[in-house]
Amino acid sequence: MEKLKVILIGAGNRGTRYTDEMQNRSDKFEVVAVAEPIESRRDHIKNKHNIPEEMCFNDWKELLKLGKIADIAVVSTMDKEHFEPAMAAINLKYNLLLEKPIAPTAEECKNLSDAAKLNGVKVVVCTVLRYTPLFIRIKEMLDNGKIGDVVSINHEENVGNVHYSHSYTRGNWGNEERSANMLLAKSCHDIDLLQWLLGKKCVNVHSFGSLSHFTRTNAPDKTPDYCIEGCRLGDTCPYNAVKLYLDDKDNEWFRTTSTRLANPTDDDVKKAITETQYGKCVYKCDNDVVDHQVVNMLFEDNITVSFTMTAFNKGGRAMHIMGTKGEIHAVLGDDNDTYIKIYDFETKTEQNIELTGSDGVTGGHGGGDGGIVETLYDYLLGEYSGKSVPDIEISCYNHLLVFAAEKARLENRVIEIQEYISNL
Repeated sequence: MEKLKVILIGAGNRGTRYTDEMQNRSDKFEVVAVAEPIESRRDHIKNKHNIPEEMCFNDWKELLKLGKIADIAVVSTMDKEHFEPAMAAINLKYNLLLEKPIAPTAEECKNLSDAAKLNGVKVVVCTVLRYTPLFIRIKEMLDNGKIGDVVSINHEENVGNVHYSHSYTRGNWGNEERSANMLLAKSCHDIDLLQWLLGKKCVNVHSFGSLSHFTRTNAPDKTPDYCIEGCRLGDTCPYNAVKLYLDDKDNEWFRTTSTRLANPTDDDVKKAITETQYGKCVYKCDNDVVDHQVVNMLFEDNITVSFTMTAFNKGGRAMHIMGTKGEIHAVLGDDNDTYIKIYDFETKTEQNIELTGSDGVTGGHGGGDGGIVETLYDYLLGEYSGKSVPDIEISCYNHLLVFAAEKARLENRVIEIQEYISNL
């Protein structure tokens, strides 16, 4: 079996996750170099994959100076830092596993897509919902006419109140200037998913949304800036940083992200929630991305789609697909609470579909993280026969839908997609 060599640019949560999945398939992948400015994260990857010291770099530019030394570059830096290393790797003719979003602007997305075509390389964007057992099964049903012609879809991304507080209030993606708008940072997954399931182009888009709750105007009276200072509401507040980051020893995600360390101690966590925004009251941070948004889309054949992203829930995704012969309800939830139910109009019967390979939305995007890595191998070797992998041009198009939707929200008007793309 051919083993594909991999370099990793950006060893945060996502980069570590993908390379962990590659290590689980060590007969297919070998991680041979890493570029990561944070020493703890860099050393974590070095030790896990037995990478020589001379192949560990503080700066991705130094790594790429070596030229093309592997088959795949995994680019998983922060959102605003995707474009430059991705473009440099493409120009070296690396195939890419590129964390979403492709890039922070529509123009950069198009430029990366064009460069990949020019260089004859494959870019697989990590819109991992396409690779989950749940949505692969739904795609098969729709393509086979299980519920007739699709007429309408309602889709929800339930971010989860605590997840939102961690990533989009206190965390890396809470401020648009540092990262991206909420729809691009979090929900390009979902817009991509909807276009893929339908297999049609979007005609028009409109959107509403705002930051309504996690603001200073909603901060309770007489509460400190930092939870660790002793908040009078600490016992009942669901966002108490002491409970979420320090007391919960099992939440590796929160502890490693807040400290920016691979294996943090309690003292490391305490320092983080004392000195950084991860310890601040969620109503007193510098966040400015929306906490709820709806996107209304009209696709070809007059198919109407409504997508809702909101922080105010436990978490997970839910979809209701309505067709001329039946309907599908599907949920991708926590704790393996994942299912598909189909109602048939003719027989008036309901069918429950059992799924295997889904690890819940918090484990690995419902099996999507492992699914995309497994698919990547077959795709690059020309052995893939599924429907999940999009050409980079399709991934780019679906990102442009996101940019158009955000423009529609900001300008409070309907955006005609073809006109929008033509004017870029």
